[in-house]
Amino acid sequence: MSDTIAAIATPQAAGGIGIVRISGDSAVEISDKVFKAMNQIPLTQSNGYTAHLGFVSDGEEKIDQAIALVFKAPKSYTGEDVVELSCHGGLYVMKRVLRAVLANGARMAEPGEFTRRAFENGKIDLTQAEAVMDMISANGEQAARAAMTAMEGKLAGRINRVKDQLTGYAAHLAAWADYPEEDLIPVDTENLSIQLGECAMQLRRMIAEGDAGKIIRDGVDTVIVGKPNVGKSTLMNCLSGCERSIVTHIAGTTRDIVEEKVLLGDIILKLADTAGIHETLDPVECIGVARAKSRMNSASLVIAVFDNSLPLDEDDRKLIEEIKSLSCVAVINKNDMESRLDVDAIRHAVLKVVTISAKEENGIEELGNAVAEVLGTASINPADGILSGERQIECCKNCLKMVEEAREALAIGMTLDAVNVSLDCAINSLLELTGERATDVVTDAVFHRFCVGK
Repeated sequence: MSDTIAAIATPQAAGGIGIVRISGDSAVEISDKVFKAMNQIPLTQSNGYTAHLGFVSDGEEKIDQAIALVFKAPKSYTGEDVVELSCHGGLYVMKRVLRAVLANGARMAEPGEFTRRAFENGKIDLTQAEAVMDMISANGEQAARAAMTAMEGKLAGRINRVKDQLTGYAAHLAAWADYPEEDLIPVDTENLSIQLGECAMQLRRMIAEGDAGKIIRDGVDTVIVGKPNVGKSTLMNCLSGCERSIVTHIAGTTRDIVEEKVLLGDIILKLADTAGIHETLDPVECIGVARAKSRMNSASLVIAVFDNSLPLDEDDRKLIEEIKSLSCVAVINKNDMESRLDVDAIRHAVLKVVTISAKEENGIEELGNAVAEVLGTASINPADGILSGERQIECCKNCLKMVEEAREALAIGMTLDAVNVSLDCAINSLLELTGERATDVVTDAVFHRFCVGK
């Protein structure tokens, strides 16, 4: 990593400010070739954490006025010498500044290479590196808080506490097996099983929170269903904040699936408005109904809408039967009208029922709370440090599997050597999670989704 890399670290669009980031052994020297400070003092003579006003030039021709921020190793983002040239954020200007830097000895950074260097230089672990991208892509308060706590190392702290416990147990078992003649404390297998059970409980909690955290970060496939004219499209438009679906008094107006991504509370819903589910002889409506049912059965969350102003009919009752086994929130719409609906029949079938008026846009906050409870996001605290993504969850699952295998080996009276093999595998899973023992394949996969410049 002795070479010096450079990239535009701000979005590829016109803006007030654009930044070219340079990192590596020659970052300051290369910057001196393209940047001249107003006070004529070279950047190589400046201290770290200093800012300098001057001009960026390509040879003798000035490109732009700029501010150079100098960070000296190891007290920088990457752990190397870093210079950031802050210029006016025009696309042409930024590309020309970058070309000048590359022409003077830097090479173009690969996606995520700045953060990868921070990881490989020991500035952050792999969970903190992944949190950087989570922060960039966060679409809500909880997602941003979860990313921030992971960047601060709280997730790594939770993982390391379990890892340290397992390492202590494994060390005791290894010492007992390898040095039987020494005066060591005997292994209490019953107590060890209890302690491993506590580790397993911590891992299960982290996995469950990680599954809920995925919803906060990535969103959830959600479908709105109900018979015609109950207000599905009105609810879709209410949540979208625009006229996304056509709304009329004519039943069957929506015949195909209309999709939109919306933010309800702190949860991203990948929302689909569907055709009204009912018995019909219309061949076009039949196709729409079939698609609605298919989408309902494949969605992670169902919002089933019922009309508060009408009694339950056969179409409603069939829908209630179909949603019993699904992750569902029942919405009693049109609460601004006189109630004729048997709400108790719905409550007996669906765990969460909320009453709203999509037309008047009231009850939406209650709907958001109900969705959070059904999805399990209401019970997690992002500030605790939450697993991020399938890689981390899979590492925890592998660790849990091996811890349970170790407990099973203790229960059936296998040798302590055999128990320790399972514990070693469990520890290795957590080492892979934090990156302490991650392969290049794993590391490449983590940084592959990063943008250039980060």
